[in-house]
Amino acid sequence: MEQQTRRALSRKAYEIRKHTLEMIRSANSGHIGGSFSIAEILSVLYFQRMHTDPHQPRMESRDRLILSKGHCAPALYAALAMRGYFPMEDLSGFRRIDGYLSGHVEMTHVPGVDMSSGSLGQGLSVGVGMALSAKTYGADYTTFVILGDGEIEEGQVWEAAMSAAKYKLHRLVAIVDCNGLQLDSTTEEIMPMEPLGAKFEAFGWNVLRTDGHDVAKISEALMHADANVGKPTVILADTVKGKGVSVFENQLRFHGGRPTAEEYAVAFNELNAKIAELEA
Repeated sequence: MEQQTRRALSRKAYEIRKHTLEMIRSANSGHIGGSFSIAEILSVLYFQRMHTDPHQPRMESRDRLILSKGHCAPALYAALAMRGYFPMEDLSGFRRIDGYLSGHVEMTHVPGVDMSSGSLGQGLSVGVGMALSAKTYGADYTTFVILGDGEIEEGQVWEAAMSAAKYKLHRLVAIVDCNGLQLDSTTEEIMPMEPLGAKFEAFGWNVLRTDGHDVAKISEALMHADANVGKPTVILADTVKGKGVSVFENQLRFHGGRPTAEEYAVAFNELNAKIAELEA
């Protein structure tokens, strides 16, 4: 990946974080940690990899994305607005009764959202259905599903994984946000999932592991997924919850907790500094 492209995608990720934080501050609620940890993943998907058209959000040939960890809606909404699906100023209506951007991603009111989610564990099953439809009717779109590493403790995820392998859905790509923290503890303490790659391999998946904050490595993993034939691909993206802001990183209370006024100030200063650095 060219250095210019790498910097541009990294800058988009930090802009996603900044807009996410503005939305959460305005609403006085929202999930910072997991939204921040997927910023680079969303940047590469929406500004490089995915075939989409904001002017035709239901275009049949579009690639699909399911945010199975739907409570991280603000990051997806920010990416969609930046991509041109709806006006940037609409982000200020996040979680407001007079707005249309609900606290969990919602498909009937938000252009660009392919599946409503928030009840954890269901997204991969829907992704299997979309990918199976594409295979059945000869469509060439790819379905991407972003899951949390706490979410995959749900049994339905593994039922879907078996189905995806059975039907050889190589146009299905699951991306697991492996940030190591969930609602009230570490994933290791609540339900150890490692060796996660070996588990997916045993279920018949092509497994890739990468740095979830390195846009070049994410892009490379997606290219390997595109080249894979005969089985679904899972990308295990190693991330940091709350990535990009010193007071948020690896802090369990920012799964869904509200920052103080001082923490907001630190966060905006650090995000603005990083964006300026990447623009230079």
